Amino acid sequence: MIVIDSTSPVPPFEQLRGQLARQIQDHTLAVGTRLPTIRRLAADLGLAINTVGRAYRELEEAGLIETRGAAGSFVSAAGEKSRERARRAAAEYAAVIASVGIDLDEAVHIVQAALTNATPTTSPPP
Repeated sequence: MIVIDSTSPVPPFEQLRGQLARQIQDHTLAVGTRLPTIRRLAADLGLAINTVGRAYRELEEAGLIETRGAAGSFVSAAGEKSRERARRAAAEYAAVIASVGIDLDEAVHIVQAALTNATPTTSPPP
């Protein structure tokens, strides 16, 4: 279930994108699940079509959904590939941290700072 909080400082497209991404990542929405059309979801949530379209585009750019033309948008298997890529990057990071002698608290702080400053458009290609 998607809930948009109109009083939130978080823009509606970001609320929608975040909620769908979480549902995909926690497998509430399974790979292959057909998502509602942009028009239908916009009507159901009381949002502008462009707002839902932007959320879908960002999810597609992140590899979490794929659009198959007139067939619609579906939860992508690429999301699992993205998770595996993140696991590999984390293992590489852990190896670097161990080799240079940085303690766990500082290593976590470094990751938190990097995540805070990261934007989806600056991530490297798979």
